[in-house]
Amino acid sequence: MIIARTAKFQIGQIVRRRIFSFRGVVFDIDPEFNNTEEWWLSIPEDVRPRKDQPFYHLLAENSESEYVAYVSEQNLLPDESGEPIRHSQVAEIFIKDKSGSYRPRNPSLN
Repeated sequence: MIIARTAKFQIGQIVRRRIFSFRGVVFDIDPEFNNTEEWWLSIPEDVRPRKDQPFYHLLAENSESEYVAYVSEQNLLPDESGEPIRHSQVAEIFIKDKSGSYRPRNPSLN
């Protein structure tokens, strides 16, 4: 039996990592793990996430750099700071509306 899972976060939503100090905007969602086994095994076993949950692609940033991150749902929280994302690729993918929310520039891609 297939169990339908609903992602907790949405494309365009700003989230933060529970443990590590970074935040980002969601630009894609995998309903379950969809990366390489090598990537998954590189995570220490005691903090390795389950594969049967949504995984999020983020335009991420910390105080030192900008990058793309792939993070399990269990490791994310909504970002309540109200601060915009400074990642250089945000404008390529999103339009920031008057409320400060991010909408996909081309919604048909998702």
